[in-house]
Amino acid sequence: MAQRRRCLGIRTVLQERQSDPVANRWVFRATVFKSSHSKGFVGYGDADPSNVSPLVRGAEMRVAETRAVNRALRKAYGIGLCSVEELGWASEPARSAASPSNSNGTHGSNGSNGSNGSPSRLRDKLCLLIRQYNLDPTLVKEYAAHFCGTETIKDASRELVESFISHLSSSAKEDLVGLICKLNSFSRAVEEVKQ
Repeated sequence: MAQRRRCLGIRTVLQERQSDPVANRWVFRATVFKSSHSKGFVGYGDADPSNVSPLVRGAEMRVAETRAVNRALRKAYGIGLCSVEELGWASEPARSAASPSNSNGTHGSNGSNGSNGSPSRLRDKLCLLIRQYNLDPTLVKEYAAHFCGTETIKDASRELVESFISHLSSSAKEDLVGLICKLNSFSRAVEEVKQ
């Protein structure tokens, strides 16, 4: 991305005070310079064995630096999606239907569709699918609302959003071209709303 956008430079600095080499916890600060006149866009990244994939254990320092650079680049170029490195890993176990719930039958503290910090993090899973298959996020949101039968995806229950994510994932794996055609059918609705 930096090369495509003609980024002037990126500087990374290890944050020694916040890092703990014994615990393999690393914190980096990255600054992205878009031009020679830029003051820079700063992003921080951290990594330790508890928040990296088992596949990269032992490389926490590099992961922390990569996360810092990704955050600084996203700030510099106004990119609203998080990076794949920040989403967790595919082998993360999904929350089962028998997991603890509140007295009102919803999971977590606020009953929203994944913004409560639960392990399944629905929003992150959806972002990962969008990035993995290079889907249009606006069209995916429209499709999700249609699929869930709600005005917006935010109005949908956690169970409906989980069902949509599962449907989107299987559709992308089985027939990506068909899924893209389906998403494109929502582009007219999005354009009509904008006018």
